[in-house]
Amino acid sequence: MQNALAAVGYPERVLVACSGGPDSLALAAVAAYFARRGHVDGRPVSVAAVVVDHQLQPDSADVAARTASALRELGLAPVEVRTVDVAATGFGPEAAARDARHAALDAAADDLGCAAILLGHTLDDQAEQVLLGLARGSGTRSLAGMRPSRGRLLRPFLGLRREETLEICEVEELDPWHDPSNADPAYARSRTRVEVMPVLEEKLGPGVAESLARTAAILQQDADFLKNLANETYLSLVRREDGDVWLPEDAVRELPAALRFRVIAKAASDVGGQQPGYGRLQAAEALLRRQGSAGPVELPGHVSVFRLSLSDLEQERRGLPGSAAAAPGAATTSAGPDSAEAGPRDAARCGKLVFRHQKPSQQ
Repeated sequence: MQNALAAVGYPERVLVACSGGPDSLALAAVAAYFARRGHVDGRPVSVAAVVVDHQLQPDSADVAARTASALRELGLAPVEVRTVDVAATGFGPEAAARDARHAALDAAADDLGCAAILLGHTLDDQAEQVLLGLARGSGTRSLAGMRPSRGRLLRPFLGLRREETLEICEVEELDPWHDPSNADPAYARSRTRVEVMPVLEEKLGPGVAESLARTAAILQQDADFLKNLANETYLSLVRREDGDVWLPEDAVRELPAALRFRVIAKAASDVGGQQPGYGRLQAAEALLRRQGSAGPVELPGHVSVFRLSLSDLEQERRGLPGSAAAAPGAATTSAGPDSAEAGPRDAARCGKLVFRHQKPSQQ
């Protein structure tokens, strides 16, 4: 906890997110130690707490009330219970609950003037996150797992095992609540926790969780480097016109694959789309190989991406029919001053990769 708060500049006011489970209750107990002292490394600190009631279980209000009472006894102040409605988002119940919870935590931090929000995720949670990412065929960003620090969110316990948080609760004489959904096989994370991880430990030997968490730590460095490099590359290439975003085709084609896919994803996001899956990114990237259709390829979030060659742009400039730019749904762009002089070789080599946000159909 001391290291986590030091790493983000010793915020004077922090908020503990507590469900009443052993991980977050142990986190609250450790945070309360610093709250009673009133400082971390001599820097002043005060600690508030919030319990989010998702209303997903019949006794959720009672659990939230008991947890809030325990937090007040620890000396945290103020302690609030925030009730949320978990709305279906199309990404599953776990994601919907997480979105509702984070929105409530952000609102509580704003209201209480807290510069940091403490979450109780442990090394076991990190290992499960990496394993789920592997099973889904995710990329570097997903396999990098949860960050110790992201914005206002801090996870001081990512280096602790789950049994250590149980020990903290025992020593502090706290009675944690054990969420029945954590053992419910209906949820992929619960199946990973209860069924998959024990088998891996048995068959591969102890230390699997630590190895998976170490993989996440290594990949976080790689993911951060690639993210920054892709952002710099994208900003150097992107052009905007009439609400569209376009990239010079030849420059994108020459990028290493790891950057090329990331730059395409950034362009889709830039016009209001969602993060494309690998299959959709492959389809968009294939436009650069000039084999088959020039598009459009549909990406999540109502984004279309298509290729315009210099010959297309020249036909459009002259108002000639038959160009890709004149096709329904294609971008309306104008060729640069040099395009009229471009020969066949230039037309085959260069052009634009255009990204356009399409309004959803009203049908």
